[in-house]
Amino acid sequence: MRQSLAALAAALLFVSTAPLHAQQAASPVAEDGKLAYYGSRFAGRKTANGERFNPQALTMAHKTLPFGTLVRVTNPANQRSVVVRVNDRGPSTADRVGDLSPAAARQLRMTGAGVVDAKLEVVGRGKRKRA
Repeated sequence: MRQSLAALAAALLFVSTAPLHAQQAASPVAEDGKLAYYGSRFAGRKTANGERFNPQALTMAHKTLPFGTLVRVTNPANQRSVVVRVNDRGPSTADRVGDLSPAAARQLRMTGAGVVDAKLEVVGRGKRKRA
């Protein structure tokens, strides 16, 4: 009887953590790719997590990272970096890994280029705003 209970407890523990492992596997810890930034016409529109887009906030859109994830974005061309919070989904084009707010793009000095190669590194979980 005790062995059955122990086996059941172990099975439940394994099953209950499976979604956590699946989510972690689907979300990269580090990623390289192309980034662009939002145009001013998106100011005030709702993002995928329900917030209003604020061009002055340090935020980004990413296809798979959970909302609230904090990401250090580095522009390898000038080694400038900024930490942003994921609050939207996108980009809609397959050749990019994300879109930045204009404030984040300015800190990376990428506004003249429009699209740049970048390095992304997950550095933590911020406060999740809305869902």
